[in-house]
Amino acid sequence: MLSITEPDFALPVLPASFNLAEHVLAKGMDAPDRIAMQILKLSGAERWSYARLIAALRGVAGLLQAQGLQPGERVLLRLGNQPEFPLAFLGAIAAGLVPVPTSAQLTAPEITAMAAPLEPALVIAAEGIALPDHPAPVLAARDLRQAETLPPGDWHRGDAERPAYIVFTSGTSGQPQAVVHAHRAILGRAPMHHGWEGLVPEDRLLHAGAFNWTYTLGTGLLDPWTVGATALIPGPGITPAQLPLLLKRFDATILAAAPGVIRQMLRAPLPALPKLRHGLVAGESLVPDLRARWQAMTGTDLHEALGMSECSTFISGSPARPAPDGHIGYAQPGRYIAVLDAVGDPVPRGTVGELAVSVTDPGLMLGYLEAPEATEARQKNGWFLTGDLVAMRADGALSYQGRADDQMNPGGFRVSPQEVEAVLAGLPDLAECAVAEVEVQPGVRVIACFFTAQTTDTPVQIERLSAFAADRLARYKQPRIWQEVAALPRNANGKLNRRALPMLWTPT
Repeated sequence: MLSITEPDFALPVLPASFNLAEHVLAKGMDAPDRIAMQILKLSGAERWSYARLIAALRGVAGLLQAQGLQPGERVLLRLGNQPEFPLAFLGAIAAGLVPVPTSAQLTAPEITAMAAPLEPALVIAAEGIALPDHPAPVLAARDLRQAETLPPGDWHRGDAERPAYIVFTSGTSGQPQAVVHAHRAILGRAPMHHGWEGLVPEDRLLHAGAFNWTYTLGTGLLDPWTVGATALIPGPGITPAQLPLLLKRFDATILAAAPGVIRQMLRAPLPALPKLRHGLVAGESLVPDLRARWQAMTGTDLHEALGMSECSTFISGSPARPAPDGHIGYAQPGRYIAVLDAVGDPVPRGTVGELAVSVTDPGLMLGYLEAPEATEARQKNGWFLTGDLVAMRADGALSYQGRADDQMNPGGFRVSPQEVEAVLAGLPDLAECAVAEVEVQPGVRVIACFFTAQTTDTPVQIERLSAFAADRLARYKQPRIWQEVAALPRNANGKLNRRALPMLWTPT
């Protein structure tokens, strides 16, 4: 039996005239008084009804259209976890523009390099977040706060295949790649509602991630609003240790977070959470011990999902079909996936191969921006290659076996080692360096930098290395461990043996 699945229902028919933002808010238009969003603080919450949310984002659309921006032009978002983020993101899409959310942690050099190929027509920015060195005008986030009082913009409807938004992911080349998604991408999220999230209109879903992360953006905002549910958003400064109190106080029925956040939450006893039905995790592997501890402390289950920026999630456990221990889960209903060998043919079940998803999946990206060769390189025999190694057992459950490339995944953020090494190459104290992930405890992986010193006369100051990295790399890309070695491991041809690096780590 081969490692391949057949979709159990037909792909959605793409409408002739479509707008992603309008689709997301259609249920809210039918129930304008329902609460769409609450910004949570320890002292209370800021409540947004669907009527207010829709009025505000249409006000943003009108504001952007009034500035003379043309459909298809790009808007770079430099925003944190604040109400202005979803207003700017969906407001731009409503107006026919293409928003580009980016991490608030990125430094000025990083965002400048990313902005150059985008050629944004506008930057929307919050105070205190690094801006690119780029001539595009900047619209302050505070100018969106009264958007609900502005004249509403018109929904820009058109071909569902046209670009809707762009997200960045690190590529194997070491440079962040701009992933272009179509308006149809929202239709590709429908299998997740039942096949992973178990999401219904009565749910109150709290997501503990940053808005710019595709996991948070989709699971924390777009999915609840598409079904007419309520998105609960932790406000600035909320720590993982405070999340259990918010879950209880605001009657959360679903929690979504990275496994690392779950781990931090379980460091202290949890209050009774009678309204919580289950938790969702993605971004990094869920180890069985963490799942078991969560089950014991809450009486609910954790359901893991595997996906990527290019196609979001398509493998998961769910309340209806929990993943067996040691497995990620199953193909979501309607997903056409396979486990392939090196030539692109499905392998027998039980054999490790590369996970692939059909190029017909409505959630799959249009491609990498201005990079047709990179887009084509990810496709083979009608499949999109994910780079994830898995094995499919007889009943279709998949177990994760690592990456086919060198991508790192600290805290749920995929990071290219070449990107980090290119920045650290400027360190004057080092002769050479290389980075890799090391597992510091079960399920906890961090970036480590292994280096040889320029000279043996003076010890290398680790504080200086850390400060250098902090000035040039977002926090999630910075090495947490610095270890001097006599030499970097290399093969007979002198090529770096990156997979041997973690074995050099010596805990102190």
